[in-house]
Amino acid sequence: MEDEVDRLVAAWRRERPDLDVEPLEVLSRVSRLARHLDRARRLAFAEHQLEPWEFDVLTALRRAGTPYQLSPGQLLTQTLVTSGTMTNRIDRLAKKGLVERLPDPSDRRGVLVRLTDEGRDRADQALAGLLDQERAILAELTRAQRGELAGLLRQLTAPFDNIPG
Repeated sequence: MEDEVDRLVAAWRRERPDLDVEPLEVLSRVSRLARHLDRARRLAFAEHQLEPWEFDVLTALRRAGTPYQLSPGQLLTQTLVTSGTMTNRIDRLAKKGLVERLPDPSDRRGVLVRLTDEGRDRADQALAGLLDQERAILAELTRAQRGELAGLLRQLTAPFDNIPG
């Protein structure tokens, strides 16, 4: 089965036989798949009236376990945004009734961000929708192939996830 990347690589090999274009065979497919996944994520989240960034914050809180709360600093670490961006996001989610700010009992100046029941329900429903979309994307692969692909992709992504700062 030939795909668009095969055609792209063949064209580059014809036009630039002096270059090793093998990386394109993998990374162009990863890039194309990322675009398809981004569309699937946006669709799954839109069905639950969420933006991707809202899902990221809500699910960070949901993964924290009961009582589903984190400090703004912990949310920054998990979502990789600036403190100003996180403050804005918390404000917007609080206005929608999806999170609430509470005083931090261990720090009189600090706050905790807690998922509301509505926020938890939306996060859970959007995650279920996302997983349906992702299963459809992976449907052509066997369980063993999915495991192998996950391992190979982990080898490529782990060094980026372990960069300090």
